[in-house]
Amino acid sequence: MTQLTQTPSISPDTSPLTCGELLVQWLEYYGVETVFGIPGVHTVELYRGLPDTSIRHVTPRHEQGAGFMADGYYRASGKIGVCFIITGPGMTNIMTAMAQALADSIPMLVISSVNKVKDTGSGEGHLHELHDQQGMVSKVALASKTIWQPESLPKVIAEAFALFNGARPGPVHIQLPIDVITADASHVAKPPSPKGVANSQADNNSFTQPQVTRPLPNPAQLDLIIESLKTAKKPVLLYGGGCVDVDHDAQRLAELIDVPTFLTINAKGLLPPAHPLSLGSNQSLDAGRAVITEADWVLAIGTELGETDYDVFFNGEFKINGTLVRIDCDAEQLQRPFIADIAVLSDAQMAISGLCKCLENQVLNGQTFDHQALSRVNEAKQALLEDVTSDFAGQNALLKLIRDEVEGVIFVGDSTQPVYSGNLGFEALATRKWFNSSTGFGTLGYGLPAAIGAMIGSNLPVVSLIGDGGIQFTIAELICAAELELPLIVLLWNNQGYGEIRRYMEEGGLPLIGVNIKTPNFEPLAAGFGAGYRRITDKQQLLEALKTDTTGKQPIIYEIDEADEFLKEMGETVTYFS
Repeated sequence: MTQLTQTPSISPDTSPLTCGELLVQWLEYYGVETVFGIPGVHTVELYRGLPDTSIRHVTPRHEQGAGFMADGYYRASGKIGVCFIITGPGMTNIMTAMAQALADSIPMLVISSVNKVKDTGSGEGHLHELHDQQGMVSKVALASKTIWQPESLPKVIAEAFALFNGARPGPVHIQLPIDVITADASHVAKPPSPKGVANSQADNNSFTQPQVTRPLPNPAQLDLIIESLKTAKKPVLLYGGGCVDVDHDAQRLAELIDVPTFLTINAKGLLPPAHPLSLGSNQSLDAGRAVITEADWVLAIGTELGETDYDVFFNGEFKINGTLVRIDCDAEQLQRPFIADIAVLSDAQMAISGLCKCLENQVLNGQTFDHQALSRVNEAKQALLEDVTSDFAGQNALLKLIRDEVEGVIFVGDSTQPVYSGNLGFEALATRKWFNSSTGFGTLGYGLPAAIGAMIGSNLPVVSLIGDGGIQFTIAELICAAELELPLIVLLWNNQGYGEIRRYMEEGGLPLIGVNIKTPNFEPLAAGFGAGYRRITDKQQLLEALKTDTTGKQPIIYEIDEADEFLKEMGETVTYFS
């Protein structure tokens, strides 16, 4: 007898919407495109809803790498990077990356789990338990919030993006107890439906994304700035990373005032290379510093006037003697480390545009400024050129060659010698094309994972500048780049250890302990990680390699020995300030 089997009917999924599933819906609504995360037993439920969104997931090999990737992702693209991080060790691992982002005003959303509601802070030895995870992380974040119940989720996410868009940016941490991640959120407000798509749940309990902007300048204060400028004889303009997205008005303002202009490391590219009023990022060198010291009026916009931009040799000799006018979106920063004579709390773009309009109206009335800026800039440039060493010139020539050969290239640096040289002498063609971790917190290991994030966010060629010591902090991320088939160029500067610290020790008469570390053989190491390798020994070899390697499907290490003679030869043929 033939046995007949009945095909079982398929019932629709009636399982409730969890808080974790709702979370990723809200992230998508706020425009999140990429999440960097390493799944763990405490965070797996955050992943349940990801396939139903357009959000891409990237798996780094360490939580610190996740944070650095999110950092580089934003710096290159202007898009918020998000990290999914497990309770306890995941959060302690990512804190270094969060501290770097906080120091450089880089927005980043770190979403983590924490122990169950009843177990959080209990001290009972639960898996991944910290005594006070939120309290610890809050020290390296603008804010650290806990979602104790699903109903709070939309509000807490909205608060995070309000901080990103309306204040001086930085990392924000949101943690969810593991039993809240899985809790029923069917009754909680859903993101509005995409236009033309019906969603009864969202329409019945909709939420409008808040529109948050930074403060606008007070017109009376702009008038006060112009009035104070009228008595200035030797003004100076300082642009910082807070101006990274300012349009052509940044250049226009410098020209209207007729003023020597400096750019911090994160503001490179705001003025084009060789602009006649630009002194680049040379405010820590004697000739550049003298221009600022002698100035009777200093306008500083979007810069914290910090040590890693204005005193990179740490001699404490950076001074502002003239009237100080500051524009910043952070009220506290307006009065540190120098007290401003005129302090304007404002978005940089709006303040600069407003000043341009005021000055253009004066031009229409026949009033212009002649501060002899061109001669002052040329005099300072000549003095700077006289102090250029062959090592410095060679490293900048290397960077300029790559910049001119690879269209749209972004340089992402660690703390390594070519970065230090480039911070002073390199001229970027546009903003968001040069950034590194030697500013602010100054961590090692940033250059490789941040470059991966930059490449994901921008879809442009990226060169990671990193030393043989620094790369050992995060070299595991090389296989992440290989997995993603990213043609990332890792320009590895080999000085056989921690070369910069070694020089400090030598100059200070200290014993050379801990700096002459064993350097790996990078060729087989690269192969093991699925990457290519080249030992670069001359200019022509580099040019030919760049033509093919930036369009391939694997990362590749370019190892350069700092003692190579071809670098000095290149330095003799390249003009500084170009």
